[in-house]
Amino acid sequence: MAKTLSGKIALVTGASSGIGEATALALAEAGATVAVSARRADRLAGLVQKIEAAGGKALALAGDMAVEADAIKAVEDTVAAFGRIDILINSAGIMQAGGIEGADLALYRKVIDVNLMGTIYTCQAAIPHMLKHGVGDIITISSLAGRKGGPQTNAYSASKHAVNSATDAMRQELGNRNIRVSILMPGATRTEVGDSIVDPNWRAAIQAHVAKDGAVEPSEIADTLVFMLSMPRHVNISEISVRPTIDTTA
Repeated sequence: MAKTLSGKIALVTGASSGIGEATALALAEAGATVAVSARRADRLAGLVQKIEAAGGKALALAGDMAVEADAIKAVEDTVAAFGRIDILINSAGIMQAGGIEGADLALYRKVIDVNLMGTIYTCQAAIPHMLKHGVGDIITISSLAGRKGGPQTNAYSASKHAVNSATDAMRQELGNRNIRVSILMPGATRTEVGDSIVDPNWRAAIQAHVAKDGAVEPSEIADTLVFMLSMPRHVNISEISVRPTIDTTA
């Protein structure tokens, strides 16, 4: 891969697995220095070792993006270590299933706190640094669930609709100051997103959905993201969907 991002400083949240991990690897391969954040410090350490073994530079910053102080600290520690932040990738996200009847509101809040508020925390912390240097890129990993709803994906779909709206509002707010803001919406992608779902039936259903033949690989989402970042500065790919070819009706 060409070093299209040489000299750039990136922070990737949700980097301990799936799309976040693949994105960190792809950014490093494209020449960026990468700070990686997630709750699982052991996995972050392994990711940093992998990036450094390939000749890249990386920093592990363990934290929970649902916790405002952790999210802000991830941004500030990135800037403290490398002098600035050029790229913010909001990849931290969780899924739970269930409708409104008998809903576990604690699970609803957790989904909203991670998927929506975690994104807002990191963006609010990073934007002043980007404005100071006159340039920046923010890409939020959303979902095709942010374009539809479902009786068993109530909290997740609501969080992703909100993420899409908030992200596009930031694009309109910041575009005339050379900060590009984009939404990347994957369809079925081979990740661990279903593993933490409490309901066993829906956990099995989502695990099967993302493992089906033809599902998108995390590295393919990461390649799409690098493409978005590598466009000329006057081009902002504001929104892009990536789904398996076989999903013709979703």
